[in-house]
Amino acid sequence: MTCNSVAPGPIATALTRDVTYALDDQVIKRMGTPEEVGAAVAYLASPGAAYVTGQVLSVCGGAAMG
Repeated sequence: MTCNSVAPGPIATALTRDVTYALDDQVIKRMGTPEEVGAAVAYLASPGAAYVTGQVLSVCGGAAMG
C-alpha cells in the first residue's frame, strides 16, 4: 500500500479566473492547468509509481521553492 499526495499551486480554472496571483516569485511565470495536476495524479496511480510512497508531489510551477 502506498500513501502519496499532490499539492497544486495556482491552477487556472473557472473558479480562479478573477483571482490575481503574484507569479513573480514563481519559477514558471504562469498558472498551471488542471491537465497538469491530472498528469501528476495519473503518475502516482500508475504502475511506474508502485515503489513511491510517503511523498507530496508539488505541482506548483516552482512556487514552493521560494
